[in-house]
Amino acid sequence: MSRAFQASELAALRARLEAIAAELGFDQLGVAGVELPADEANLGRWLAENRHGEMRYMARHGSKRSRPAELVPGTLRVISVRMAAGAPDAAPAGQVLADGSRAYIARYALGRDYHKVLRARLVRLARAVEKEFGPFGYRAFVDSAPVMEKPLARNAGLGWIGKHTNLINERAGSMFMLGELYTDLPLPVDTPAKDRCGTCSACIPACPTGAITAPHQLDARRCISYLTIEYHGSIPEELRPAIGNRIFGCDDCQLACPWNKFARPASLPEFRARQGLDAEGLAELFAWTEAEWQERTAGSALRRLGYRRWLRNLAVALGNAPRSAGAAAALSARAGDADPLVREHVRWALTRHGVSALPD
Repeated sequence: MSRAFQASELAALRARLEAIAAELGFDQLGVAGVELPADEANLGRWLAENRHGEMRYMARHGSKRSRPAELVPGTLRVISVRMAAGAPDAAPAGQVLADGSRAYIARYALGRDYHKVLRARLVRLARAVEKEFGPFGYRAFVDSAPVMEKPLARNAGLGWIGKHTNLINERAGSMFMLGELYTDLPLPVDTPAKDRCGTCSACIPACPTGAITAPHQLDARRCISYLTIEYHGSIPEELRPAIGNRIFGCDDCQLACPWNKFARPASLPEFRARQGLDAEGLAELFAWTEAEWQERTAGSALRRLGYRRWLRNLAVALGNAPRSAGAAAALSARAGDADPLVREHVRWALTRHGVSALPD
């Protein structure tokens, strides 16, 4: 429990929070209260419709996700921050997506894992404030617990939730990541951001698999980010062609959003593209051994996949690649893979290249 603060001290504390956050590389900081009744109701409906697919953790914690004080007792406010995480040196997204022989990885995942980068800086932010103003209660989160980060960020004034369900900032688009400090500091709260999508719905038809079923309605079971990152099973065959060359995540709805003309790449060197993964060939990546994969994805968000899903996703992308001897040879080399998940996707991909795979 933090000590009692005078109003003037809280104003000074807020000013220092913003200054230190900027020094640490955050692009914006805001403060929200802990009441999310409408968002809690929306989440309940979404879960009841099973639109979360196999993300069972979305329902596991009950109301702790929408009631911060239940997750961290004593929480009075949520300090929300945003930081651009797109690789500053990456090949243009459109250029890679247009080349079916190359692997497309969501731009935020090309450098160091943003979870690690943001969380370390959030803790440094809290400790710097503690040093100046004395102890207070806090806990840092970066997509690592049942936290409604987008509604909280909206209420903290960082942006509005667009029709594609991502947060949009009028000065920075939507290509950024969020983090939170749950705290017992009674800070003054910010004014929630107003929705400025207007009549624009460019993001909805831009979704390759039709996962955005209506404004602000996302069916995760059709979302390429879900299918390539969260989902552990066999990707439905009817959705595989639409995945194209996307092997980790998807940015299409954001690339279509006109507000992203204001988006800027990350300023931190940690987010520079690693291992040439911003435009690497699919066949080259498919040839990586597990040891190579472990070495080359160290410290990266790609580690979430595990090697077998990495191969699964690449097999689908190779199945969608232009017909070539190289793609067929890369797939044939793994047609007898010991993992049935990999084997099944490889054999589907081979049929797309007109190559008959041996039966199981």
